[in-house]
Amino acid sequence: MTVMRSVFYIPGNNEKMVAKAPEIPADIITLDLEDSVPPAEKPKAREIIKENLKYAGTGGSKVYVRVNNWETLMTNDDLEAVVYEGLSGICLAKTGHPDNVRRLDWKLEELERRRGIPVGTVAIQLLIETAKGVMNAYYSAIASPRVNSLIFGAVDYTKDMRVKLTSEGTEQLYARFHTAVAARAAGCVAIDCPFVDFKNIPAFEKSVLEGRQMGYEGRMLIHPSQIEPAHRLYMPSPDDVEWAKGVVKVFEEEGIAKGAAAVSYNGKMVDTPVYENARQILATMKEISDMEAMRQKK
Repeated sequence: MTVMRSVFYIPGNNEKMVAKAPEIPADIITLDLEDSVPPAEKPKAREIIKENLKYAGTGGSKVYVRVNNWETLMTNDDLEAVVYEGLSGICLAKTGHPDNVRRLDWKLEELERRRGIPVGTVAIQLLIETAKGVMNAYYSAIASPRVNSLIFGAVDYTKDMRVKLTSEGTEQLYARFHTAVAARAAGCVAIDCPFVDFKNIPAFEKSVLEGRQMGYEGRMLIHPSQIEPAHRLYMPSPDDVEWAKGVVKVFEEEGIAKGAAAVSYNGKMVDTPVYENARQILATMKEISDMEAMRQKK
């Protein structure tokens, strides 16, 4: 599994912000070559990102780069510039079809082989932000074994649907639910859309909790103030962890060891799906603990 509670975006052409990347305690730092970079600035952004791939991750974050989608005819140049040691993943903007993903997979393997990087090192993250992308989300997610996560992009989605983006978000509900389901069906992490009113932390937290109930396990972030609440809310609570430890212990000792398919814990039945859910909670906590320990060493 991959913990992606916070996916923080930095414009690739902003040298000052890129220089501060190691200070940002996000799980993933995404250096952007797409919407946050004006067309005339993209060559400069490619150079800045190439020079800072290793540096950006020295604070403990994994480093991804968002590239322009294939229809722009800029994707190849983006990839040639940034697929080097230090890159953990590529986020493909406006993914609309599985062929977009297969083409990216092929190009990544070609660059990995050419540059002496072990094949499969660079993961793929898909931005689902058009009507076509939503309808093809599951098929795009299974088009390459590199795909580890899907992000729902509400701003471009509402633009594509010709509707107004609202704070209530009712116009996003179908696509938001669908993307989360597609991600889980494909065995990927579902990452929720950006919350643009970054000063309103209570509203952000409410939105995060809503998304969690849809199946989202992380959030695309646009301001550092959103990192702490995202980490807190996407992490299993202490009560959940204690429950999971108890369930695993009882099921393994009273169920698996004695050949029983179900046991009782705190007055409730525990069967295999409940046990697996508990194990997932403990695995998530271990990965988060390992990440934090590594961050403190750096």
